[in-house]
Amino acid sequence: MTSLSRSEALSLFAISAAGVAIISNAFQGDGNPVVASLAFSGIAFSATYAMIRWLGNTFMKAGLKGTDMSKLRKVEIPETMGAVCAVVYLLCIIMFIPFPFYKDIVAATSGGGNKDYIQEVHHVETGRFLHRFPHNKLAAYLSAILSLQSIVILGIGDDLFDIRWRHKVLIPAFASVPMLIVYFVDFGVTQVVVPTPLQQYLGDLFNLGWLYYAYMAAFAIFCPNSINILAGINGIEVSQSIVIALLILANDVLYLPPFTSYPHPATDAHLFSIYLLLPFLGVSCALLMHNWYPAKVFVGDTYCYFAGMVFAVDGILGHFSKTLWLLFLPQVFNFVYSAPQLFHIVPCPRHRLPHFNARTGLMEPSTATFRKPPARPVQAVLKLLGELRLLQVKTDNKGEVVECSNMTLINLWLVWFGPMREDRLCMGLMAFQFACGVAGLFVRHRLALLVFTQDNL
Repeated sequence: MTSLSRSEALSLFAISAAGVAIISNAFQGDGNPVVASLAFSGIAFSATYAMIRWLGNTFMKAGLKGTDMSKLRKVEIPETMGAVCAVVYLLCIIMFIPFPFYKDIVAATSGGGNKDYIQEVHHVETGRFLHRFPHNKLAAYLSAILSLQSIVILGIGDDLFDIRWRHKVLIPAFASVPMLIVYFVDFGVTQVVVPTPLQQYLGDLFNLGWLYYAYMAAFAIFCPNSINILAGINGIEVSQSIVIALLILANDVLYLPPFTSYPHPATDAHLFSIYLLLPFLGVSCALLMHNWYPAKVFVGDTYCYFAGMVFAVDGILGHFSKTLWLLFLPQVFNFVYSAPQLFHIVPCPRHRLPHFNARTGLMEPSTATFRKPPARPVQAVLKLLGELRLLQVKTDNKGEVVECSNMTLINLWLVWFGPMREDRLCMGLMAFQFACGVAGLFVRHRLALLVFTQDNL
């Protein structure tokens, strides 16, 4: 686990060398930022893959280790390796800063392509032609980096000190402040399009004012925590993030030629999204190769916070947060389904991961036990969910509910389809995630026309 094989080292070196060559050649033409972002993604993949191998023992010596409870052999493996992902990702998007602004830098300064220009005194005093530079776009990009750096620091703190859920749930709100400030200063739109049936009462647009910022802060809180709640088996945190990122990229591509005419008002926002997501996919794929069943490392809460905040920043600064909700349908369902336990209406164990049956080697639904019979209304709802096969309920000889399966989508999947091996469980959930995302995009770009006058494509 500490070193790379010869074939791995050669493969990673080839990917990195190709990336460096592409980046070096990028400025020979027009500095194509999408191509440069792809190159940085390859370098990010190689660096993350290698560093996870090299730093595993270092993390374990520092006490960042855990035991996989869903295996016959209880072996300790490195934890919090999502921090490696996050650091590599941040370094890549920082190094990427000149590329999306290359043309603007050349046009706005006397350097680059304007070397023959002779500056006059008033140009020196007023700072050349920097009024031509898109400062708002740079501010949005830098605020995204600042928000992501903040969430990574807070996530590492959570992994180190094991902060209780009720104390850490609002952590992403603090990290979202930089991007909300930039949104307020440079964009500031708080109006939403009113569905066609309601336009005769509210008009075409309705201004939410400060409530829109509260909504975006809530969105920034939900995304990281939703990834963190849908966890507990090998590969689930990373694979769901990869599926969501791929679906967002598919949506972004719809706003680029040849799918839409250029220039489109939303093209720049979706290019911004692509620049953030490509390196994220690079580091996540490297992590998944180590976290897939049987896991050699754990990702830690840092990765969950980091991944969720990437999506929140992407949706808010890319101005498509409402579309992103459609790609988070499994996470939304998981949160609503988990709410009775999260708010302690039903007993909530500290860990709700599925139960590993050592005899069969399969995962089974884990359960929550009632120390005393719940209130009659709660029992009635639990029994109804049991009848609908949305819960596994156990009663005593008096008909009182004494036990029920833990309320997570992972356990529900096992209730529906029976015990299964851990990797098959993860693949089934990811197929469900992908299907929901494709359906969400179809609703966004086709069925939305039933309640709105037009699709922004």
